[in-house]
Amino acid sequence: MAYKTEDHETQYCFPAINSSCIKTKRSTHEYNIMYVFFSLLSVWTVFLNLLVIISISHFKKLHTPTNMLILSLAVADLLIGLIVMPLEAIKLIETCWYFGDTICRLFIIIMGLLICTSLSNLVLIAVDRYVAVCHPLLYPQKITMTRTITIICVSWFCSLAYNISVIITNSQRKYTCYGECTIIITFAWTVTDLFVSFLLPCTVIITLYLRIFYVAHQQVKVINSLMRSGKHLTEGSVKGKSESKAALTLGIIVTVYLFCWIPYFILTLTPNTSKTSVIAYFILWMVYISSGLNPLIYAIFYPWFKTSVKHILNLSKIFKPT
Repeated sequence: MAYKTEDHETQYCFPAINSSCIKTKRSTHEYNIMYVFFSLLSVWTVFLNLLVIISISHFKKLHTPTNMLILSLAVADLLIGLIVMPLEAIKLIETCWYFGDTICRLFIIIMGLLICTSLSNLVLIAVDRYVAVCHPLLYPQKITMTRTITIICVSWFCSLAYNISVIITNSQRKYTCYGECTIIITFAWTVTDLFVSFLLPCTVIITLYLRIFYVAHQQVKVINSLMRSGKHLTEGSVKGKSESKAALTLGIIVTVYLFCWIPYFILTLTPNTSKTSVIAYFILWMVYISSGLNPLIYAIFYPWFKTSVKHILNLSKIFKPT
């Protein structure tokens, strides 16, 4: 269904349905540019995180508790690039949801699952670094591979259960028009989600990293003092410096994540802001783009990642026993 106006013809997502949403008209040139851009962004995110996953999974030397947490984060980021980005891009470009209500709910659950899992992984990484830097003697006893993998599985399960609960309890919703994929969350769930998905984890992360950086700074001062006095560094001092560097690298990842996410949560608390505005879409895609930034941080700061990528790209070496 369409009707003539003075300047243009109005198009609808579902012309045969009276309550259909209006479809934004774009030129063929705009369509092509947007589809190419978002396709490249999705492929970039999937490819880089796939390199991280293969690196940690294949090379046994990288099988450490910290790297298991990085692996879990990379899996979530890969799925964001593989599932969330393409569907979100189609919704943005077409300004219509053509996949039905069931797929819409499933999409929202998957998106919420991956977002919650990413944040929970960052909390676990902060805890891991806190124990490694602040309590190094207890780290081998407290942070084991078995415990880490178990906690990762629990965090994925809890994130899934939480998001399914949100969808089920908010299942009765009204569309402003037919052809959109949104969910109206009650005020109680909005407050709960703000606390569970933002305030609590961010408070834990920031508190732990402030303590980590303070202890790391003290350790660096001691190491520098020993070096100036000509004393040999002990194995514990060298390890402490290495742990501090790892904490700094992961701290950068957390900072990038929070920088991308804080504007989004501020947006959700602003009732008068349209969630379909250009600013809203820009803030939302900042969140998605952060999923493709983490591997770049690994490449800059982690020598093991650079080395493993070389082996992966050289197929003759990736199939050799590790």
